[in-house]
Amino acid sequence: MRLANKIAIITGAASGMGRATALRFAVEGAKVVALDLLAEEGASLAAEITAAGGVARFSVLDVTDEAGWERIVAATVAEFGRLDILVNNAGVSGGKIADILDRAGWDAMLSLNATSQFLGMRHAVPTMKASGGGSIVNISSISGNRGQKRLHIGYNAAKGAVRVMSKAAAVQLGADNIRVNSVHPGIMPPMRTSGAMLDPAHLAKMMEHVPLGRPGRVEEVANAVLFLASDEASYITGSEIHVDGGYLAY
Repeated sequence: MRLANKIAIITGAASGMGRATALRFAVEGAKVVALDLLAEEGASLAAEITAAGGVARFSVLDVTDEAGWERIVAATVAEFGRLDILVNNAGVSGGKIADILDRAGWDAMLSLNATSQFLGMRHAVPTMKASGGGSIVNISSISGNRGQKRLHIGYNAAKGAVRVMSKAAAVQLGADNIRVNSVHPGIMPPMRTSGAMLDPAHLAKMMEHVPLGRPGRVEEVANAVLFLASDEASYITGSEIHVDGGYLAY
């Protein structure tokens, strides 16, 4: 097993890429602490992993709540003794906000998509240092690499912040044996918060720039996260993996 006995926190784990990652980690032997605002779906995920012989705990967490992060990390260490992996996956789409200069939209995009990941690292890093190292995987987006139409500019800004924040953290935490990398999904199945991507015409236009000619699958993102989280990537830090069907190469 590629994550045997590793302790992993995964945010946004109740659906989509987070759920796929939690299931994949459990199959590979990790003990999963799944976090989300969706209580029913999160509890169902934990029950599914447990029924299959894995170990999972679910807790409700607003990833913008620093006190909540402190509580979750402390509870994880109290139960399992350490924290090996943090996957900062939770976030929201910027496609539903029509006014790209809306201030409330800007604040929400930065808080939910960037500050939340900083808070996760802020509280995970001390315990990783104490136990000799760890792996942090931050979910960014192709939107963090370039500008796009029909997205609030705060979304691009937040995902770009995640990209560079991950590199900065990798540089500064390498001496503590903590690796930090980012994953950049491309066109995926619509999220609950998707906006523009629900428009077939807009989706078709976006697909013209995908060399593989199809949307991605959440499992394909989970596979990239698994690799970066595992010891197979022991000499990889400050890097980014684009799971985008070639979109950024176009």
